[in-house]
Amino acid sequence: MSVFLAPDTIISAMMQAAEAAYPQECCGLLIGRQGDDGDFIASQTAPSPNVAKGDHKDSFEVDPQVRFDVMRNLGDGPEKIIGHYHSHPGHAGEPSARDLEMAFEPEMVWLIVAVENGLAQRPRAHIVDPSGAGFEEIELHTPKETTQETLP
Repeated sequence: MSVFLAPDTIISAMMQAAEAAYPQECCGLLIGRQGDDGDFIASQTAPSPNVAKGDHKDSFEVDPQVRFDVMRNLGDGPEKIIGHYHSHPGHAGEPSARDLEMAFEPEMVWLIVAVENGLAQRPRAHIVDPSGAGFEEIELHTPKETTQETLP
């Protein structure tokens, strides 16, 4: 299973948002489709204000209004919300215990951008493992690593 970020702008937008929010967490939604082989193909993002209660340095919550607006705009089309992204300021790009507590939709992709000293690192992709007890990392492919022929 992999995540393909179709346009170049997706990864740069997430990294810019992570740097702009530093030392707070940024967040947003991934929009795209899931192929028959299980691979995710993200075509766009929907940035969101972080509306988490408490300290935004180690928590995030996508604004429900952003999610509702995206769902309304997508309607019954071929694309849907396939996951979310957020940053980890001063921490690794791997899911935290808090992330696992908030994983209410195990079929969603989690893209996490580590931010070290204000500089965003390459995002890492994860899904909730089948047991629900943790996450497993999955491959992340960007357009520079992918040709049109390799897209599912």
